[in-house]
Amino acid sequence: MPKTKFIRRSSAKQSVGGEVENYYLHLGSKPSPKEHIIATYRVESRFAWEKVATEIAAETSIGTWTQLSTLKAPIARKLAGRVFNIDKKKKLIKIAYPLALFEKASIPQLLSGLAGNVFSLRMIKNIRLEDLDFPQKYLNNFGGPAFGRNRVKYKLRAKNRPLIGAIMKPKIGLSASENARLAYRLWVNGADIVKDDENLTNLDFNQFKHRVEQVLYEKTKAQLVTKKKKMYVFNVTATPDVMMKRAKIVERSGGKCVMVDIISVGLDNVQMLRKANLRLIIHGHRAGHSAFTRNPRHGISYLVIAKLARMAGVDQLHTGTVVGKMADVEEDVLEVNKSLTEKFGKFKPTLPIASGGLHPGLVPNLVKILGKDIIINFGGGIHGHPSGSSAGARAASQAVEAVVKGKNIKAWANKKDNKELKQALEHWGS
Repeated sequence: MPKTKFIRRSSAKQSVGGEVENYYLHLGSKPSPKEHIIATYRVESRFAWEKVATEIAAETSIGTWTQLSTLKAPIARKLAGRVFNIDKKKKLIKIAYPLALFEKASIPQLLSGLAGNVFSLRMIKNIRLEDLDFPQKYLNNFGGPAFGRNRVKYKLRAKNRPLIGAIMKPKIGLSASENARLAYRLWVNGADIVKDDENLTNLDFNQFKHRVEQVLYEKTKAQLVTKKKKMYVFNVTATPDVMMKRAKIVERSGGKCVMVDIISVGLDNVQMLRKANLRLIIHGHRAGHSAFTRNPRHGISYLVIAKLARMAGVDQLHTGTVVGKMADVEEDVLEVNKSLTEKFGKFKPTLPIASGGLHPGLVPNLVKILGKDIIINFGGGIHGHPSGSSAGARAASQAVEAVVKGKNIKAWANKKDNKELKQALEHWGS
């Protein structure tokens, strides 16, 4: 079988005053974090590191596969991506990109440059965009979360505890009226937040507008009964025009929160929703992210997606469970959660959501690892309770109560008022 031939990128080096100049390779230099976006790539290739780094920097900034008569030295020196660090042991390449390369407040343009053709370069076996660091002047062009973690927790009076979320199950199959009645039962039995699942949108047997009307009616009843604030998260995922229409229906009807599947909708449309200033909390679901984040050697890290989601305006974001059914790595989840809550431009913190295969018995370990400033989303871990969804909601609430009070969950389950938790532990373990 003939060996694959690679075309040398002669535009990476051009003759200037009789000398050959590499516009892209600046190892050991220190780029200004105030003037550059810094990208970290993990790379595997059989070619020399300097050559590979040059290829990446060129492809992600101003270069192409051959020498160009149109690329003048002053332009190249001003706009070329600058490779300033190669860590051969960790297989990491760091590149600084001048801000002049980027359109203001455009996540699509950013990704087209730094996470575009570079994944198709023939000379690279695997490449993963691990991280992006942004200067303040670039971040200032984005809105960020309108509410953020603190206002969400304040609205639901949950300052010192995790929020209890309940996901509609089955994912699809309930009518609008069944959906609403089930939401009521979940709220009055301890859930703070009830939400549509990622693929429940506008279906013949559960139409969006009818669901909004009936669910919000039941939410009012639940708040009167419990004397506590409750929230429903309506999934507005759709084409941009339909998404905006649905969000406006929620706003006019008195709803407070909408969910967007940020990968399938696209972060540009999340930006559009945020810019509409509809006074709605934006709940970001990450369905589909693993198509390009799960492989540790190729694609884009979820850390990058989380940073961009916060910039786009997501108030709450699914980040992983550490425990449960999802293939999440503890170190990665903690890093993502930190990125959502630490200082980042002038943005409010985004509230992390743990979701996927959770049940009451997992709550102590989950909170021990991730802390109390999270939403714990239960789906099957509520609706799969041996005594039904209402008992499942009570069990989840009892588990959270035990953790907040510093009690052993098994001992807490043996209290006579906590039989639902005891059943849950007997059914799923701890």
